[in-house]
Amino acid sequence: MRYAKRGPLRFTSHRDFARAFERALRRAGVPIAFSQGFTPHPKISYASAAPTGVASEAEYLEIGLREPVDPEQLRAALDAALSPGLDILEAVVASGGGLADRIEASHWRIELPEVEPAVLDRAVAAFTAAEDVQVERMTKQGRRTFDARAAVISIDVIASPQTPSGATAVPCAILELVVRQVTPSVRPDDVLSGLRAVADLEPPVAPRVIRLAQGTLTAQGAIADPLDADRIGAAIV
Repeated sequence: MRYAKRGPLRFTSHRDFARAFERALRRAGVPIAFSQGFTPHPKISYASAAPTGVASEAEYLEIGLREPVDPEQLRAALDAALSPGLDILEAVVASGGGLADRIEASHWRIELPEVEPAVLDRAVAAFTAAEDVQVERMTKQGRRTFDARAAVISIDVIASPQTPSGATAVPCAILELVVRQVTPSVRPDDVLSGLRAVADLEPPVAPRVIRLAQGTLTAQGAIADPLDADRIGAAIV
């Protein structure tokens, strides 16, 4: 399944979404399969969830069911059982192979209100010219330093004729980047930390981040939808 986190619901944590999704499964009467053992759990697997506070049009999960279900009816029932802003966009039959194996990179859009595009252009030029850009972030293993440059496949400043996402500030610079999945993961805020490190770019207003896509990388550096191989199916078995 592909789902979205939109508007204020982008502040929903992954754990909160998981709880809401399990409640939606019960409300919609989905014949979900459970694991074996003393503490059975619903068979749900999430792939590379976006950080809290980040909107997304391309979040993915997979579930196991006890019996066949029409994918569109399943999608509609779950979407109706979730709050607006947590939206189930598509459900398809899994044709085989794990969903996580089909996700190699993410396409991000970062809106930077009150930042001039020319200023962002210069910062991006300094970032791309650097051999590596060391940034720090607190992880579950403690504070870590890692290279935010190597995972970035492409990074571009986008010209937009209108102010995006309802932002009121003018100007508003827009950054789009494709980032490879690595360990530790390089997130949009890490790239912004890298821009600050190499060019002293300090946005005066909190950036607005949205994930536009994630999936496998093509030879041209584009991202292929991880559900492309599954769309022939008509029922989930």
